[in-house]
Amino acid sequence: MAPADPPPLTVVRPGEGQRGQLGAIGVDFKLWGHDTGGTLSVVEHPFPVGALVPPHLHTREDEYSIVTEGEIGFRSGDREVVLGPGGYITKPRGELHAMWNAGAVPARMIEIISPAGFEHFFREVSELIATGPVAAGEGADLAERYGLEFGEPDWLPGVIARYGLSVGDRGAT
Repeated sequence: MAPADPPPLTVVRPGEGQRGQLGAIGVDFKLWGHDTGGTLSVVEHPFPVGALVPPHLHTREDEYSIVTEGEIGFRSGDREVVLGPGGYITKPRGELHAMWNAGAVPARMIEIISPAGFEHFFREVSELIATGPVAAGEGADLAERYGLEFGEPDWLPGVIARYGLSVGDRGAT
């Protein structure tokens, strides 16, 4: 049996890649599942000051985040941490987690998603947002299709108050 051909070489230079908005945060697509044989995908998320990604959990993938600019707060399960540039965190599937800009300047992180596939949720959300107001239930249907569940844990109001977060236009991730 002949060895499988290696995946094609993918090069994404700084500033390249499709971009979109997920509500409060942005998404810059860097590596798609088709670039990695489905093993992982990579996106970057810019976080404006006051941005909050609401508590949610993934049923199909794990996420690994690397902060590259500013300060980003993370809550996963009962653990909370604020990380600056060079900080890493794992967010395992099945565990409720949230993220927010914890500082006074814009922040950014790299998100590695394994296995790949969830990047298409981000693409679909950004396309929905770009077309205008989203119909009632459309976001919930999309989340269900991708195995994404949202929650309202008792610790959320404290995080919002401590960091002065905006809750009117939350990000979707």
